[in-house]
Amino acid sequence: MADNPAADKSAPLSRCVRKVSFTRAAQRENATQSGISQHVAAVERALKVKLFERTAGGVTPTPAGLRYYKRCVEAVGTLEHAAEEARSLAGEVTGELRIGLMPTFTRAVLAPVLDDFVPRCPEVRLHIVEGYSALLTEMVLDDVLDFAVVPAFEGTIGLKSRLLVRDREMMISGPKAGFKALAPLRLSDCRPLKIVVPGPDNIRRRNLETYFQSHGVEIAAMLEMDAMIATLEFVARSDWVTILPSVISVNDISRGELIVNPIAEPELHAEFVVIQPRRRTLSTQARLFLKRFEARSRAYSRRVGSHHRRQQKT
Repeated sequence: MADNPAADKSAPLSRCVRKVSFTRAAQRENATQSGISQHVAAVERALKVKLFERTAGGVTPTPAGLRYYKRCVEAVGTLEHAAEEARSLAGEVTGELRIGLMPTFTRAVLAPVLDDFVPRCPEVRLHIVEGYSALLTEMVLDDVLDFAVVPAFEGTIGLKSRLLVRDREMMISGPKAGFKALAPLRLSDCRPLKIVVPGPDNIRRRNLETYFQSHGVEIAAMLEMDAMIATLEFVARSDWVTILPSVISVNDISRGELIVNPIAEPELHAEFVVIQPRRRTLSTQARLFLKRFEARSRAYSRRVGSHHRRQQKT
């Protein structure tokens, strides 16, 4: 909230904690490096405690600095939450909403959510960015986005997260690969796979490689591609395969262009979280959108599971 005095005062300190550089914090705040340094020094004098260790390579928050940062963030969050509650009680749902989503969700989930949300909240100015986890995480840290949905990860200073959905991974292939639709697959029993995977910076890539190595999955060839639509089109016309969460494949089950198979023995799951700046609370419009988005994501995940169970009975 730009009109929140507490938020304005805590911003330079929080940027320093996250960026561990007065210079980078100053660039983000459109201030000078000396101004940020003086601001932090003034806080340290007032508290009579050192918040940062200064070295030639930058600054490092002390234990006291980290604790002070955490409490400031909590205080700012409480003030912002109070303001959002007041707006909600007044029945006002206006303003901007900036969201970051992975292609996993924009392909199947986004359109029906928008179809419901936009008519209900016509005064909300909506801006949606599609990207992969590294880009979206940085945009949330820089306050370019109100929130983003990304794969679960270890955590980052300056962010808070919560689980959105735990989804089962599916192997997706085209007719040339020769798999029977919706039949559970033990990947270690398959012939060596030619597989399309995301790039090495993608969190899901590391999870997939760990699964392959831990469960004896043989890989004949691997192609890196951070382009979801191109991946699916390539797989549909070749004997290559890919692995994606079930939520993205829900609309492909009955079309025949792509073959969807649950991964079994053991199953493989992907967890997706909502991330947002730690020092901000979600706006009313963000909470309304997320409520619909979460419900639709979970419903699609259950829908793929029901298709699988019906296939097993036939």
